[in-house]
Amino acid sequence: MKPEVDEQLPPFAEQMAQQLGGWRGLVESGIPVAVFVLVNVVLGWLIGPAQPRLVLQWAIGAAVVVALGIAALRLARKQSIRFAVNGLFGIALGAYLAWNSGEQRDFYLPGILITIGYSVLLLGSILIGQPLVGWIWTVVANGGKGDWRADEKLKRTFAWLTGLWATVFVLKAAIQLTLYLANYSTALGISRIALSYPPFALLLAVTIWAVRRVRREQQQLAT
Repeated sequence: MKPEVDEQLPPFAEQMAQQLGGWRGLVESGIPVAVFVLVNVVLGWLIGPAQPRLVLQWAIGAAVVVALGIAALRLARKQSIRFAVNGLFGIALGAYLAWNSGEQRDFYLPGILITIGYSVLLLGSILIGQPLVGWIWTVVANGGKGDWRADEKLKRTFAWLTGLWATVFVLKAAIQLTLYLANYSTALGISRIALSYPPFALLLAVTIWAVRRVRREQQQLAT
């Protein structure tokens, strides 16, 4: 008798799915960083490069207020505040580097390195036959259930989806690294916003569409 695929998954997967809170949790964790970038870019235009530390202070303050607001709202709803904490951590690391160096571009360095790391992980997961998008789907959108691993068509679908995500991350890292090396701080901030939520939303839509299409076809064949 063939064991159920879900039984092979550690309970940690389902626990993580509940803690992350699905796609909403991922989006909320990035809002404080997006606010920091937006305020940094706008004040950079208004105040100019003459007072970079003042711009940095206002950007950090705005991001912290937003993160605390998200945390308060989630506490009121008796939900986890890990998303707001994650956002604050991302701000703190970038702000620390930028404050010490006095260069605003250094705020974006951790994000660039993380993007490169994601690219390597995504590509590597394809090479070893464990497409990362499939595992992320398991944890974030499928309640910790890894039933796709027993389905060859779904495995192939997650493989090309992982390749698509990797391609976007590689392009994002290349563009931002080029701007970082050229010391275009404002352009870096704009690219951080432009290359974050819009591509993410598009990739997310394609991923949901592809997975649902395969499952819908399988249901039609089963009837």
